[in-house]
Amino acid sequence: MRRVIANGEVFVEGERRPLDLVIEGESITALLARGTGPTDAEVIDANGLVALPGAVDVHMHTREPGYTHKEDLITCTRAAAAGGYTTIFGMPNVDPPTMTTEDLDATLELYREKSIVDYNHNPAAKLLDQIAAMADRGIAAYKIFMVVDTGRTYPHPSAIGVHEHGELYEMMKEIAKTDLRLMVHPHDQSLMDVVEQSYWAAGDRSPWAYGKTLAAEDGMIWDTATGTLLRLAEATGCKLHIVHTQTARQIEMIEDARQRGVDVSAETNHWTIFLGTEEDIKEQGSYVLSYYVPPHHQQAVWDALRNGSIDMVASDHAPHTREEKEVGWTDAWAAHTGTPGIQDQLPLLLDAVHEGKLSLARCVDLTSAAPARIFNIDKKGSLAPGSDADIVLVDLGRPWTITNEAVESKIGWTPYHGRSGTGSVVRTLVRGTDVYANGEVTGLPGHGKQVTLR
Repeated sequence: MRRVIANGEVFVEGERRPLDLVIEGESITALLARGTGPTDAEVIDANGLVALPGAVDVHMHTREPGYTHKEDLITCTRAAAAGGYTTIFGMPNVDPPTMTTEDLDATLELYREKSIVDYNHNPAAKLLDQIAAMADRGIAAYKIFMVVDTGRTYPHPSAIGVHEHGELYEMMKEIAKTDLRLMVHPHDQSLMDVVEQSYWAAGDRSPWAYGKTLAAEDGMIWDTATGTLLRLAEATGCKLHIVHTQTARQIEMIEDARQRGVDVSAETNHWTIFLGTEEDIKEQGSYVLSYYVPPHHQQAVWDALRNGSIDMVASDHAPHTREEKEVGWTDAWAAHTGTPGIQDQLPLLLDAVHEGKLSLARCVDLTSAAPARIFNIDKKGSLAPGSDADIVLVDLGRPWTITNEAVESKIGWTPYHGRSGTGSVVRTLVRGTDVYANGEVTGLPGHGKQVTLR
């Protein structure tokens, strides 16, 4: 099938250009002057729209297998399509947790059957004898949590938590042999175990107490863990990816490590810059936890997004039911932490472009080009000829209001309900096929393919 996206603008080589984009089959084959495309093609009229490369989310919790009362691969990839995301990476905190080749094979089969968008899956690098074999399955990265839940068993199960530095060291040496990247949720569990006791002793298990616990001593739980990870990456040569970057000192340490030649990338998440304030937590409680991000750290993150110290924004899409959140008003340590976000993240970032907080070029790099580049994903992150026809058409001037009623995720709620902004996703194509158009998800389960690496 040949299609032409005509009469709009195309974001290519760092800028918007008045071009027509030609698609043949699953690939972009040409960028042409307006009106000069093939006459036998189906025309998608993009008048007033800008074609951006489909967004790539390297950090998403699909909840399948094992927790499909929260979410499944169909509903989460419907949300991705509606949000302009054409590629996702799933995380290993499922049931069974992805720690062996058998677990990985079974999980990838579920993606093949159900995913609407393209995908990969990050297994947990917990078992040393499985690391090399899992790399042979075409994965792009591994994932480890330096955290285990206290007061609940999910979303950070003990089976895939790693806290001992010697264990991390051995793991990173094995991963370095594969030349793949290790994604790590940094967390100093020993410090957390001490800090939270003071709140518990005072009988304060409120959402605000929980938020302050994770942000204690100006973010020391994050900072000490990040410092350890950077030193181990330097020692082992393991490529490192820090998730949940949210403190000024983390950013400083990451930049310093890069100056020493450490191959480290960093992401932040929608909740860091749009949600994690004291006011949000006191108003919505556990519905917005994730974490508390004090104002000076939030400002540091915005600065790092603009100057490139933080490489990408990933959604950390983490759906939980209302029942699993409501308990947080009584005991925030019992509520499941994490917030949904893949459907809302790109519109929120486009609104930041509209407000002058980000350039469009930085927005595209943060959401598409950088994830594809850093994780070596082939034919993604660009609209240059030869790339996959993963395209999101956006109206940079169209206003939006987020509502629970429009949520594609199974849970049916969003912490952004009622928030308004400017810059809308109008249409999403994955390898040349519409998966979202005219306000409706049109993609079919099984359309998605596992991404290949360069």
